[in-house]
Amino acid sequence: MRRLFMILALVSFIPAAAYSAAPKGARKKMEKTTVEKATFGAGCFWGVEAAFRQIKGVLSTQAGYTGGRTQNPTYEDVCTDRTGHAEAVEVTYDPSKVRYEDLLNVFWQNHDPTTPNRQGPDVGEQYRSAIFYHSPEQEAEAKASKAHLESQHRFRRPIVTQIIAAGPFYRAEEYHQQYLEKRGLSTCHIK
Repeated sequence: MRRLFMILALVSFIPAAAYSAAPKGARKKMEKTTVEKATFGAGCFWGVEAAFRQIKGVLSTQAGYTGGRTQNPTYEDVCTDRTGHAEAVEVTYDPSKVRYEDLLNVFWQNHDPTTPNRQGPDVGEQYRSAIFYHSPEQEAEAKASKAHLESQHRFRRPIVTQIIAAGPFYRAEEYHQQYLEKRGLSTCHIK
């Protein structure tokens, strides 16, 4: 029994000793990276996705649909303006490399948050400005960010951005993913 206890103690000590003796670069590989999600609706998702993909700390993005009433909508369904979905981008990021606040700044800078259900020539509920939060912390940061912008009077019209809890996210059809990159373009925003 004593021998078993010694073996168990030794086995549990080895990983900790290996970690502390490992060079810094190897330690990072041993640590688990925490990832979080952020979801934004800012008009046509092509340009929004391209903007977020340029941010260091963003691990992946996907264009899709959220905030609606139907399950598994297609692009054609959403374009009818009857499903209630917004074209949105789901951002997976490493919070040790990029803060949610930084993502909010990218969101505000890449669309006009004062036009209800419209961005440039695109009109319809699917083009609304919305932040879909994934935690109470994201909700608080999004509301504070919006309030800060409103207090600065940066826009001539009131900000109409919705701040609502994230619901099911439906990945858009493959041809929408990284749409601009596939065509050698960087933006399609009209502000």
